[in-house]
Amino acid sequence: MSSSHLNNLTCFAFSSSDFLPQAASTVLRLEGAAEGNTAALEKFEVSKQKIKKMFNNVDLSVSSYDTAWVAMVPSPNSLKDPFFPECLNWLLGNQHHDGSWGPHNFHPLLKKDALLSTLACILALNRWSVGQEQINKGLHFIESNLASATDEEQQSPVGFDIIFPSMIESAMNLDMNLPLRGSTLDSIFHRRDFELQRGYGSNSEGWRAFLAYTSEGNGKFQDWETAMKYQRKNGSLFNSPSTTAAAFTHLKNPSCLTYLRTLLEKFGNAVPTIYPLDNYARLTMVSSLESLGIDRHFREEITGVLDETYRFWLRGDEDIFSDAATCAMAFRLLRVNGYDVSADPLTQFSEDCFFNSLGGYLRDVGAVLELFRASEITLHPDESVLEKLNYWTRRFLKQELSSNLIQAHRLNKHIGQEVDHALKCPYHANLGRLSIRKVKKHYNADSTRILKSSYRSLNIGNEDILKLAVEDYNFCQSIHHGEFNHFARWVVENKLDKLKFARQKQPYCYFSAATSLFPPELSDARISWAKSAFLTTVVDDFFDIGGSEEELVNLIQLVEKWDVNASVDCCSEHVQIIFSALRSIITEIGVEAFKWQGRSVTNHVIEIWLECLKSMLKEAGWSRNKLEPTMEEYMANAYVSLALGPTVLPALYFVGPKLSEDILGNSELQHLFMLMSTCGRLLNDIQSCKRELEQGKLNAVSLAVIHGGGIVTEEDAINEIQNVINRKTKELLRLVVLEKGSIVPRACKNLFWNMNKVIHLFYWKDDGYVGNEMMKDVKEVIDELIV
Repeated sequence: MSSSHLNNLTCFAFSSSDFLPQAASTVLRLEGAAEGNTAALEKFEVSKQKIKKMFNNVDLSVSSYDTAWVAMVPSPNSLKDPFFPECLNWLLGNQHHDGSWGPHNFHPLLKKDALLSTLACILALNRWSVGQEQINKGLHFIESNLASATDEEQQSPVGFDIIFPSMIESAMNLDMNLPLRGSTLDSIFHRRDFELQRGYGSNSEGWRAFLAYTSEGNGKFQDWETAMKYQRKNGSLFNSPSTTAAAFTHLKNPSCLTYLRTLLEKFGNAVPTIYPLDNYARLTMVSSLESLGIDRHFREEITGVLDETYRFWLRGDEDIFSDAATCAMAFRLLRVNGYDVSADPLTQFSEDCFFNSLGGYLRDVGAVLELFRASEITLHPDESVLEKLNYWTRRFLKQELSSNLIQAHRLNKHIGQEVDHALKCPYHANLGRLSIRKVKKHYNADSTRILKSSYRSLNIGNEDILKLAVEDYNFCQSIHHGEFNHFARWVVENKLDKLKFARQKQPYCYFSAATSLFPPELSDARISWAKSAFLTTVVDDFFDIGGSEEELVNLIQLVEKWDVNASVDCCSEHVQIIFSALRSIITEIGVEAFKWQGRSVTNHVIEIWLECLKSMLKEAGWSRNKLEPTMEEYMANAYVSLALGPTVLPALYFVGPKLSEDILGNSELQHLFMLMSTCGRLLNDIQSCKRELEQGKLNAVSLAVIHGGGIVTEEDAINEIQNVINRKTKELLRLVVLEKGSIVPRACKNLFWNMNKVIHLFYWKDDGYVGNEMMKDVKEVIDELIV
């Protein structure tokens, strides 16, 4: 790894305040990278501090449309005066030069938003007979842009086809001389009639919720008694200032007034289009930081958000449970971060319930995507709530993608990519570094969203977050690139590339390490993981095809003896090369692990390798002697012979915590290893059953058929094995995320889950390290910067 390459990428990750204990070699590498990059490091720190402050203050833009409706509320003392004159004054002072109201420098696709906001502001000014000059400019803007009201390419605010024509009628009834006429105006009213006919024809609860949400647009025909059924504990209707203002105007409901006053106390003289949004915004920040791989820089802030969310969850807070996206995201983030939460509250978002809600009527893809993601975090065997949720959300999202309806979400042009990625890459096969590259591609840094008017929140979409993620990724990759070169040299130096029978899969082995353990401070863990993974591949090939029985036994005897001069006892060059490499990696792990653990772990690593080698020998004996073990005998040996132990178990020493003998010998650790390895073995067996049968080698699929009494087909066997994999994966995830009764540190448990993700990715479609798509992913992670 050249110093110029590091200098160009800068040393951003070195600034992490929660650095784990590290081996001296890692510290020196990072300090060397940091030298001469003070300015870049300071810039990185500034970005971090800027993002940290965002946790304390949820940024939310104000809405001209909603402020206009609040401004129209009359005073209880005099119907000739506004209740909130500060809002009226804000309208007078915030018209744009072109005569419109709405967001500054509005998006080209938001002309309907500008039309709706402008007409609402005109009506508010006219209501109190002020601002005639502003009214005239606003009318001119509407006349000049009216064609946009029927433009299918424009993004429609929620309820636009009902609210906008209703406000036009109000203006006409007030003799405001709207300069509107002709076919465009006819089309506007035709659209309203069509929307109303469609809605009343459905007669669904979702339609009634939609009518209540757009109450201000229904004029004298509004059923306020029905609308008030949707009032929340904070006094609002749907957390919507415009709906709540209209309700208070008609009903003088004191809780509505309390809500409006709360808004103005917080925002001054204007209001947003939705409030509160704090829980959703902060959870979105946490989700973004985690998916972009930079959450480790904000661990204290994230813990604060999740602790607060957990308190809200336990007390059934309405702000969490009344919104599908917020509830689903809270559930997912709490579960994967170790909080014990039940899936029962998600029952309210069953298919029937969801489509009888406002979100269901609006076909809210974003909310359904969050529900789908939540449904993947299944920990217990009896969570039918999540199974049903997964079924209907997956089906809905597939339909939206296939019908191109998802393209209606024009402001977030990446939503289709998000949905596609979520459907194709399940949570248990979602690798960190690989996922980050994809998330970066569809991360919407432009946070503009739209309800009845558009709004923005820097907490939801933020250029600083995206930039920090890119810089952090590229710096980490510069470290990875140097490590891979070191790893490749090690293979050559130990002559492992000379073994013709062995697969040479260096990039894949390092890829699995880099995608699972990407922070710079985990360099020793990555090196241990990559070298061990490569050597287990070589040894596996040696026991399968490359070695004689004498050579296999000889190799095991050499490891048992563990003599530094044992090379003279090697019975062949192949054994000499493999044992020499084994001695190299075990010795290296022992030396480096001593710096982390403060004690010798070499004997433990030798024991791990011996157990693996002996299980491989037993498997080779079955194959050589044409034996057919029972499924129980096979699996008791096969989860070890898969050879994940020498890769994962030594890496435990390099992820931070000091591990006592009590932890290493605890049944919890062994159970984690067995679940991970069992899933891996069964996934491997499903994909490789045809090839291994041709080689005369039995596996779980063929044994299930053989011992099935002639009634179990290969398809039956595969289906049942897949069910076992699913159950074991859920059990593994439960052990990893739940802290109650656990003595294994979470950093260590994550290694088992990360390896499980690696295996699922490798064997999801193919027989291990094959496939053009996988080759492309490997190259991207190791070599290609994000720009």
